[in-house]
Amino acid sequence: MIQGSIVALVTPMHEDGAIDETSLQALIDFHVEQQSDALVAVGTTGESATLDEHEHCYIIRRMVEMSAGRIPVIAGTGANSTREAIELTRCALDAGADACLLVTPYYNKPTQEGLYRHHKAIAEAVPIAQILYNVPGRTACDMLPDTVERLSHIDNITGIKEATGKLDRAREIMQRCGDRMSVYSGDDATAMELMLMGGKGNISVTANVAPAAMHALCMAALAGDRAAATAINDRLDILHRTLFVESNPIPVKWALHEMGMIPAGIRLPLTPLAEPYHATVRHALEQAGVLATAG
Repeated sequence: MIQGSIVALVTPMHEDGAIDETSLQALIDFHVEQQSDALVAVGTTGESATLDEHEHCYIIRRMVEMSAGRIPVIAGTGANSTREAIELTRCALDAGADACLLVTPYYNKPTQEGLYRHHKAIAEAVPIAQILYNVPGRTACDMLPDTVERLSHIDNITGIKEATGKLDRAREIMQRCGDRMSVYSGDDATAMELMLMGGKGNISVTANVAPAAMHALCMAALAGDRAAATAINDRLDILHRTLFVESNPIPVKWALHEMGMIPAGIRLPLTPLAEPYHATVRHALEQAGVLATAG
């Protein structure tokens, strides 16, 4: 079982939008050194929505190769077409990914029965561990606990990324599913509390810029050490909030560029961080101890 700080990794790009593989290798090495517990390839933060199917599969394969067994790779393979999701999940299996992360189908707004059949079809078609991903704020589609419970009886559906930020929702899923379903936070601001109540980790945006601290936070929370986890979380809280001043991954890509780790590239329709937010994000990085204070 994958536990701990799971980085929702950005996809580094040159200013023309081309993928920067040199920076991708450097990011993976950085996260291995900083003790991140796993990486998510081409999830929401990795700009999956603007990658074509070839690029999607290529990045998953390259991340597995670059990681070289040093850190688990979870491949984002969700789609609002069941057939496309199956194909992407097969690509991940063939590439050697450790698991897949499958967002609920966006835009077409399936029923709960449709969600059940969608994920069941993918799980039956591709024998790889699969983590459900519920983020209704982006998808306009909310997978309810009853549907999660039904899916938890399928052997290779092993977890859920619960990104509503609602702790009562996470608690209900844990109570309904027990050991059949690992619950991961998809919301940095509430992740500590979710882990303290029995969640298995945090699929994190903040971990892109503060991986060692997020790893330490997760280890403390998983051990039930509220005091130690709170001390770290209090320092990171400004990042949890500020890295969402514009749509993710706009602020975190700007932050990594400011840290000298990636070029400034991001693909339309996303745009670079608006200038009025530069000082806000830079201040957050400084307050969290990620970036040295100017002067």
